[in-house]
Amino acid sequence: MWLKMFRESFLFAFSSVAVNKLRTFLSLFGITIGIVSIISVFTVFDWMESSIKESIATLGDNTIYVEKWPWTPDANIKWWDMIRWPPPSVDDYEAIVKRSVSTEAVCYTVGSGEAVKYRGNVASETFVLAATHGFENVRSFEIEKGRYFTQNESSSGKPVAIIGYEVASKLFDNVEPVGKEITIDRYKAQVIGVFKKEGKGGLSDNGMDEIVLVPLDFSRQFVNFRNPFLNSDIMIRGKDGVSVQQLSDEVVMILRAARRIGPGKENNFSINQASQITSTLEPVFRGINIAGWIIGGFSILVGGFGIANIMFVSVRERTSIIGIQMALGAKRRWILMQFLTESVLLSVTGGILGLLMVFIGTLFVNYFFTLGMHLTAGNITLAIFISGTIGIIAGFAPASAASRMNPVEAIGYSF
Repeated sequence: MWLKMFRESFLFAFSSVAVNKLRTFLSLFGITIGIVSIISVFTVFDWMESSIKESIATLGDNTIYVEKWPWTPDANIKWWDMIRWPPPSVDDYEAIVKRSVSTEAVCYTVGSGEAVKYRGNVASETFVLAATHGFENVRSFEIEKGRYFTQNESSSGKPVAIIGYEVASKLFDNVEPVGKEITIDRYKAQVIGVFKKEGKGGLSDNGMDEIVLVPLDFSRQFVNFRNPFLNSDIMIRGKDGVSVQQLSDEVVMILRAARRIGPGKENNFSINQASQITSTLEPVFRGINIAGWIIGGFSILVGGFGIANIMFVSVRERTSIIGIQMALGAKRRWILMQFLTESVLLSVTGGILGLLMVFIGTLFVNYFFTLGMHLTAGNITLAIFISGTIGIIAGFAPASAASRMNPVEAIGYSF
């Protein structure tokens, strides 16, 4: 009985919606804009969160980074003091390698912006990353073509390089890069590998895609290691079972001794880890989430009032029909369901149109920017749920008014 009643209510509502096309469009518009506002914000939010989590995973959950600058502001340290701090050096790296008992792998890296050339093609201001051999044991990446450095190539500083996907595209077009010679600031280097494409997003703009990786000792030809503003760091991955805090405490002790920092004096280096980024970004994500609800909430509220108004008009137009239906035996709950179904149908249709617009937007963004952004099942379910709820709330008052009509008065009513 209830299924039959719902079916008849749905068909009646669909007929009413199909006949009044302009009214239907105006009713849908507010809900559609509201769903677009909320779901687009949540879609971008989910993409950002996913990308950042993937980037943090590449940093390693048991990995710390010794750098000159902290990743998050520290109110106890003044920036003019940090300027005078020396950047992490090879001596610091060697001290950790010799004295640490908690580390599984240690890597020293130096970054520099250089012009990289292949014949007539130039990738200007490419980030050239010079690293010790342990880089592959600390930083997560995949090599699509070629191979990683051998131990001999790393220790002897051979002129070899592994290039990112975007660098390969700029320099080689359709030419096979592996085996070719590129020029890094007047110095030749043979390409022995190409990193697998990581794409945009996350903590870095393009990950490994726009990087040229070379052995540390090879970089001494074009990098000034005595530069007080040298862009260097030490990446340290702890052994299994060693907490990040335990690893950090040990490294601090080793570096304080290596740099001869006296008791009571502040450290002149920063220990960074992935959890700092997560804790810093959580308030930002909460703010985006709240903003999405506020912006979309106002649009949906307006759309809800629009549906309620249209439903009141629909009830007045069909007052005599309602009277006839009730005179023929239609119960109040059937009249109530009839108009509630129409209201929910309108609202959910608006929500589906909003989802369709968001989906088309993600296709557009992914086509031009290859971000890997997509609608999640959770956001689709949320949009349908919000739309249906608004339809019930907006349609209940007019549906209730219709179900309480006096059949005799309703039959004699003229709109």
